[in-house]
Amino acid sequence: MSSVPSSRGESDLGQRLAQTAEAVERLLGELLSAEPAAGEIARPARLVAAMRHGALGGGKRLRPFLAVETARLFGAPSAQALRAGTAVELLHCYSLVHDDLPAMDDDDLRRGRPTVHKAFDEATAILAGDALLTLAFEVLADEATHPDGAVRAALVATLARASGLGGMVGGQMLDLAAEGRFEEQRGALSEAAIRQLQAMKTGALLAASVEIGARLGGADATALAALGRYGRALGATFQVADDILDVESDATQMGKATAKDADKGKATLIGALGLDGAKRERDRLSDEAVAALAGLGNTADVLRAAASFAAQRKS
Repeated sequence: MSSVPSSRGESDLGQRLAQTAEAVERLLGELLSAEPAAGEIARPARLVAAMRHGALGGGKRLRPFLAVETARLFGAPSAQALRAGTAVELLHCYSLVHDDLPAMDDDDLRRGRPTVHKAFDEATAILAGDALLTLAFEVLADEATHPDGAVRAALVATLARASGLGGMVGGQMLDLAAEGRFEEQRGALSEAAIRQLQAMKTGALLAASVEIGARLGGADATALAALGRYGRALGATFQVADDILDVESDATQMGKATAKDADKGKATLIGALGLDGAKRERDRLSDEAVAALAGLGNTADVLRAAASFAAQRKS
């Protein structure tokens, strides 16, 4: 490996992940309460229930963890970092609710439970996703996330770019096209096209989680560049590992259906490189992520361990 996380980083990772997940769960519960927030008129009970079903009670909370841990490197207040990370998680949860819809991936199981459209109905799931998405930006734009309006604007812009036309949503469109749903898409994607698709659909939001933490903490241009390299490599690592798990794991372990990528004709690096080649690429990308943090010292050990976790996770 080009660089190896210290044992301290590895031992801290599980504890930090659990602590962040618990804190995010609490804040999500508060944000998704039945009582209207200041300036709201009312909160429809069915919509709140669907949003809570889609956001609470599971998940690794890796994206908010990355935001919180990166912000910690630069001494950002923990309450602000938690709000920023939870905003990213709200957006991630919206994407899962919509990805599971019949018009998208048509999944019945998510985090070991019925997906929102199965637990409620399709229309409610669409609205729940819409509401989670808009709430994410409301949280980032609130003064409680950072007192400086310019910083808040930068956070909003970072998340918008990562999640929209040129990021996650655009990547989902490319993914649907790769399944052969549209007339203009013909033939298998090249390896380069697969990497682009995955960098947009999955990698962009993971990389944005890191960038949001760095911007919240006032990182300088050198640190932002290094963390950008880290975030992009980490996002690619995570997606290749997910593709491998789809082949090697089962629904009980993953909490969702597996072995669907090949059946749907999805474009993955396993198809381009083979299973063994994809594993080698996963490990290379993890090494690349670790190496990107070389200039940040021991304070970044937990982020280094997160790169190894992304590669070796089992669910």
